Amino acid sequence: MKSLRVGQGFDIHPLVEGRDLIVGGVKIPFERGLAGHSDGDVLLHAIMDALLGAAGLPDIGQQFPPSDDKYKNADSAKLLKTVVRLVKEVGFTDIINIDATIMAEKPRFSSHIPSMRSRIAEIVEVEPSQVNIKATTTERLGFVGREEGIAASAVCLVASDE
Repeated sequence: MKSLRVGQGFDIHPLVEGRDLIVGGVKIPFERGLAGHSDGDVLLHAIMDALLGAAGLPDIGQQFPPSDDKYKNADSAKLLKTVVRLVKEVGFTDIINIDATIMAEKPRFSSHIPSMRSRIAEIVEVEPSQVNIKATTTERLGFVGREEGIAASAVCLVASDE
């Protein structure tokens, strides 16, 4: 009998000058990028925390501490690959689905969602139909609404054969 587990994740990073904007493993044309110890990819970070949570593992801050220089400017796609390996090592062999939301006033993400879905599916080794991504604004409210940063949330379902 399969054992199913749900995980959820959230991440937020400020927008800054002088960095590429990478969201969902895809470089997005924009005049600012996300600050962070790694590449600041809020979507992949939220997905990583969702997967880690579902597997009962410590969060990305503990897995890839910002105090460790080996993760400085790290490619979050590579970190996500590591997370998938960790999740599988503790027995969760199937990622059933990932559902995520990007929260930003600018840029608009709708035209980039197909590329992000494909990239994430490739990284976590599932079909693109198992990855859903939505984008929304915060109606100009708060940190995100003032265009100071971008946030993302994600939920996932994983299964083991236990």
